[in-house]
Amino acid sequence: MKIRVGFGYDVHQLKEGRLCRLGGVEIPSDIGPDGHSDADVLLHAICDAILGAAGLRDIGFHFPNTSDDFKDADSRNLLTAVMTLIKDKGYNVGNIDATLVSEVPKISPYISDIKASISSLCNLADDEVGVKATTSETVGFVGRREGIEAYAVVLLEKQ
Repeated sequence: MKIRVGFGYDVHQLKEGRLCRLGGVEIPSDIGPDGHSDADVLLHAICDAILGAAGLRDIGFHFPNTSDDFKDADSRNLLTAVMTLIKDKGYNVGNIDATLVSEVPKISPYISDIKASISSLCNLADDEVGVKATTSETVGFVGRREGIEAYAVVLLEKQ
């Protein structure tokens, strides 16, 4: 069996009054990631990890923030499109491991829902998706509550 590993990273500014959707789950908050799409930083990192493992460039190449087609796009739809791209190349996702770094909003109460969302979008079992949340201990732009980061590692398996 041929396997490939991909790594993804994304970052967005946090703004008051923005919808906060992370991992496809709406998180009640008065602050949320700002971006051209819904700015779901976690799904963006996962998309980049999947695309990278398949040698298909990055999320900005496939869904450019200069295109009105992706203005306010639901990142769940972007991940679904990425899954189609890798299936067309003969790959399935084996597992995903991801970390959100944020001071606000607090992510821990939503981890189960986020895992279920990602599992569903990627056709994976719950134990094939790892989602962790941490803070930056008040250091840097994340610590100052100016932004949010996500990291993801993905294993692809040739069908």
